[in-house]
Amino acid sequence: MTLSAASVLAESAERRPGHPALVFGSERITYADLWRATRRYAAVLRDHGVGPGDRIALLLPNTPHFPMVYYGVLALGAVVVPVHGLLRADEIVHVLRDSEAKALVCAGPMLTEGAKAAEVTGTALLTVLAEDGADGADGPPRLDVLAERGEPLDHLVPRAPDDLALVLYTSGTTGRPKGAMITHLNLVMNVHTTMRSPFDLTPDDVLLGCLPLFHTFGQTCGMSACFLAGGTLVLMSRFDGPGALDLMVTEGCTVFMGVPTMYLALLDAAAGDPRRPALDRAFSGGSALPVKILEDFQEVYGCPIYEGYGLTETSPVVAYNQKAWPRRPGTVGRTIWGVEAEIAAADREDRVELLPYGEVGEIVVRGHNVMAGYLNRPEATAAVLVDGWFRTGDLGTKDADGYLTLVDRKKDMVLRGGYNVYPREVEDVLMRHPAIAQVAVIGVPDDKYGEEVCAVVRTRPGSEPGPELAADIVSWSRERVAAHKYPRLVEFVTDFPLGPSGKVLKRELTARYSGGS
Repeated sequence: MTLSAASVLAESAERRPGHPALVFGSERITYADLWRATRRYAAVLRDHGVGPGDRIALLLPNTPHFPMVYYGVLALGAVVVPVHGLLRADEIVHVLRDSEAKALVCAGPMLTEGAKAAEVTGTALLTVLAEDGADGADGPPRLDVLAERGEPLDHLVPRAPDDLALVLYTSGTTGRPKGAMITHLNLVMNVHTTMRSPFDLTPDDVLLGCLPLFHTFGQTCGMSACFLAGGTLVLMSRFDGPGALDLMVTEGCTVFMGVPTMYLALLDAAAGDPRRPALDRAFSGGSALPVKILEDFQEVYGCPIYEGYGLTETSPVVAYNQKAWPRRPGTVGRTIWGVEAEIAAADREDRVELLPYGEVGEIVVRGHNVMAGYLNRPEATAAVLVDGWFRTGDLGTKDADGYLTLVDRKKDMVLRGGYNVYPREVEDVLMRHPAIAQVAVIGVPDDKYGEEVCAVVRTRPGSEPGPELAADIVSWSRERVAAHKYPRLVEFVTDFPLGPSGKVLKRELTARYSGGS
């Protein structure tokens, strides 16, 4: 049996050769042209010694070069190792060494860090979007220039379903980032399954590609699912609210996928721009979406938001609100086809002990989406793959209808005076305060209670941060949540530290505000 994830693009190029696959600025690239360019990139990589099983790192922004290199690597039977675009050289060195990358394909604007890392590790370097070195005479070989005059690869290299397609590095919230090994079967099944439900993508859909393609949400749910459907992906090189709103209106986008911070930015943009895109549906993932933001977005933009849940290690989608069942705001819906999710006792590390409906515990997952393991990390793999289940590290509940509700990350839970406080629950309440635009609840050390609940707040325009507003937030929340849950401390920020998928980095906030507690 053979299977190649490159067929996602190859088959749509056969079915819809003249249909626009990509829009990037003034460029309109058809499926036939995208697949031809991809095969030319593959041929150049092959001529530089890349073959089946080789790991090729990609340090690329959101441009058409990303899918061309991505599917070109897969077409050769090699393994794609996407690199977060904001990493520094030392961090890139870790990815290159840990993955044993044979080559790094780096965009010109990212060469300052990428070239340093490649030199330190002795990794072969190829570039796109670079100014010099068209054929290697004055610098690294330019993959894009060489591909223009090359002959396309004439066939996909066959792979087994359990061969690796991707190594996706986690965000490294606990120590060095780990490489999740995603097989061709993992990837193809997640793309095929989610294209149909929850995303319901069709050849007529136009999706705004504003999520970073180096991240699994933008890469698998956005790019690959859209290409499999034969739709059109409108790429943004970098997300901003006003720009995204303008692009969706101009290009007639019907589908939006984003993380909660993007929904906040689009709400801010809508306050200054009366135009509205013809969106049919929107999908949220990456982190929990406060119900208040969901309600506001649906009112302002006139389309439903379907919230879901996934992880790097699950290829990525686990569950989503889906058209086949009623949407339930505040939940992440039901599992996708072929995937199971249950709730297990969070304090049983060595085994999976399933809990009844309604009880809070750790979400565990099994199905076609679960990774093969962490690269070079047998102990870390054994810690999360237990009794045939993947332990997510997320706390949640499941009701009798199969809907999952995220409570919080195990490590984000605040233990105040012996009582568990789940930050997301408090955040959902605080988001209804009229002065709060965005909030993150964290625990900071406290001599009396062990940890104290602290709300880190970005205020709405017209609200003045300071002691008076902080006192108001404390008293307001005291009336709406239990005595052990409401924040006694309030800190104000203008911006939140964000990870690659747009998640608020609570560990940085905790470190920032723990010193004086």
